[in-house]
Amino acid sequence: MMSEFKEFIAKGNVLDLAVGVIIGAAFGKIVTSLTDDLIMPVVGKIFGGLDFSSKYIVLSGDVAPGTPLDAARKAGANVLAYGSFITAVINFLIMAFVIFQIVRAANRAMPSAPAAPAGPTEVELLAEIRDSLKK
Repeated sequence: MMSEFKEFIAKGNVLDLAVGVIIGAAFGKIVTSLTDDLIMPVVGKIFGGLDFSSKYIVLSGDVAPGTPLDAARKAGANVLAYGSFITAVINFLIMAFVIFQIVRAANRAMPSAPAAPAGPTEVELLAEIRDSLKK
């Protein structure tokens, strides 16, 4: 079992996947910071100082209006934190767009596969069949 495990770990795909996960986690933090620290404040300013991350609806519990989201959760209120969800969706869209651009650039940078050799044309095949029938 250990030898199989060593063989599995030594494969290039596993190492590539591990590197991808680590880089992806770091990239996720960058995108989260981009969204939370740069994009959402601008969006909030456009909407008149609105802070999306603190927007929620109380589903159950006794929470005074205007209570911050963290305080409402600590007080035991069951909340629907739609502002956090909007921020997470924006994070996802940014990350998906950046990954799309990376894959697109990688596809352009990679040499295209050589074209398959061209086979005989329809006319050539028909001529060959005609000649075979003449014999």
